[in-house]
Amino acid sequence: MSYRIGSGVDFHQLAEGRDLWIGGIKIPHHKGSLGHSDADVLLHAICDALLGALSLGDIGLHFPNTDPAYKNIDSKILLQKSFELIRSKGYSVVNVDSTLCLEAPKIKPWVPQMQEIIAQILQVQQEDVSVKATTTEQMGFAGREEGLMAYATVLLKKGA
Repeated sequence: MSYRIGSGVDFHQLAEGRDLWIGGIKIPHHKGSLGHSDADVLLHAICDALLGALSLGDIGLHFPNTDPAYKNIDSKILLQKSFELIRSKGYSVVNVDSTLCLEAPKIKPWVPQMQEIIAQILQVQQEDVSVKATTTEQMGFAGREEGLMAYATVLLKKGA
């Protein structure tokens, strides 16, 4: 059996007047992520990890921000399409480990829902999806609440 590891990272600016989508959940906050799609930083990092594990490029290659078809698209759809690509290559997901970096809001109340959504899309158990968060101790763009970032690592295995 063949295993592959992929890592992904994504960054988005925060702006007034936008919704904050993280892990497929709309989280109440006075700022939201700025981007061509719904700008879900966590799902984008997971997409990149999936694609990178099999050397399939990145999210920008498959879902370019210049394509009107992806304007304001729900990132759960992008994750589903990324998953379908790795499935078409004969791989399945073993687990996902992810970390969000943002000063506010605190995401702990929404983590179980995020895990459930991601697990359903990737056809794994909820306990196979780790979502963690950290602040940057008020340093840098994340600390000033100008933006947020997410890191994700996935393990894939060949065969069902």
